[in-house]
Amino acid sequence: MDRTLLDYFRCPKEFVDVGVGSGLSTESGFFRFGQEVMCYGQSVGGARATHADQRLTDKSTDTRIKSGRVELPFDLTEIVDNLRCERYASQFRPRLAGVSGSNVAKQIYYFTRPFLPVVLRRYFQRVYLRGWEKIAFPEWPVDFSVDTLMERVLALVMLSQGRERIPFIWFWPNGAPSCAIMTHDVEDAEGRNFCNSLMNLDDQFSIKSAFQIVPEARYETQNGFLHSFHARGFEVNIHDLNHDGSLFREKEEFCRRAAEINRYAKDFGAKGFRSGAMYRNQDWYDALDFSYDMSIPTVAHLEPQRGGCCTVMPYFIGKILELPLTTIQDYSLFHILGDYSINLWKQQIELIMKRKGLVSFITHPDYLIEKRAQSVYLDLLTHLSRLRAEKKLWITLPAEVNRWWRSRSQMSLVQDGDQWRIEGPDSERARIAYASLQGDRVAYSLDLQPRSSLQ
Repeated sequence: MDRTLLDYFRCPKEFVDVGVGSGLSTESGFFRFGQEVMCYGQSVGGARATHADQRLTDKSTDTRIKSGRVELPFDLTEIVDNLRCERYASQFRPRLAGVSGSNVAKQIYYFTRPFLPVVLRRYFQRVYLRGWEKIAFPEWPVDFSVDTLMERVLALVMLSQGRERIPFIWFWPNGAPSCAIMTHDVEDAEGRNFCNSLMNLDDQFSIKSAFQIVPEARYETQNGFLHSFHARGFEVNIHDLNHDGSLFREKEEFCRRAAEINRYAKDFGAKGFRSGAMYRNQDWYDALDFSYDMSIPTVAHLEPQRGGCCTVMPYFIGKILELPLTTIQDYSLFHILGDYSINLWKQQIELIMKRKGLVSFITHPDYLIEKRAQSVYLDLLTHLSRLRAEKKLWITLPAEVNRWWRSRSQMSLVQDGDQWRIEGPDSERARIAYASLQGDRVAYSLDLQPRSSLQ
């Protein structure tokens, strides 16, 4: 039985019998599981590549099915953890250890950043990010490696047991097809002063958003500033400590800063966290006292720290729930790509909704003051509002996604005669879905009738 697959789908455990074949390699590397799924880790037999752009072995032919049991040529939990936690990202480390990515260069940049003209800052950032479009993995503009792998393994489970379909607990409450969250990182005083206007824009479309506030050094957070968000039904989270780019530079210093960040979280009434510039080290997250984090992109080609968690679904890192960033940031769209349209956002939204995932955005009040950027943002809000009305997209706050995903993680399907019911907290909002095979692919169908038993 593999807990990773069960936790993803919340299906009955007696339906899942997945194991690992014998002879796992001692070293890790890249390989494929079918043409669509990239994996990184140990595997049974064959070669593993050191970089994703090399010729890769397809391990799917090494899968064995024995008496209803699926034996994979790898440990599913290890592979999924390696992707979600970006353990494959060593392929980027030689570059990050170079001049442009060194700690010294980064410290100089962040020290001089307040004094650099915006045009010069953008030039340095474009130079640093050059060649991003040639990165083989994760896949741009959205990577679904974890999600596709889960579906492939579930399909094998159905084939191994001769099942036409398997019930599971649907990903989102009340049968919503997908979920979206809007978040705003407030970087400087100018952005701080635009927050009220940005709330007005969001309220025009009845979209409540989360504001991530830098607690030290950047701007004043007193005199009713934080209260204004709560009073209007918006959310406040912590954004780094002082946004100097050094939070994850060294473990001891990180722990010292984490203690300060945790103190600010209590003062601000914040349950969520996002690091500055999306720097991250998931192995250190246990020092953070938050319910959820929003610091890991699905694809990080246009972020200072390359990598990506390769999924559009929330997942747990220890006690913290990760809500990955699944779309391009407004700064990267406007100032790196030079694109003042919502075309890329629309493409990403469509792809994510097809996979029933979380559509998450970072936009900045600092960069939405300009009228041209503001017009693009209004187009995005209009599009999201239309999707909510026509497609039933669930647009909510990060804290609500956190609440739901934690409740779902405690739910279970219980057979009641020839039917199934859902037990667990918040189960009245949950819906039963069915995964079935269409050829060699998984298709979903939804039972919209509540079938819950509160406990």
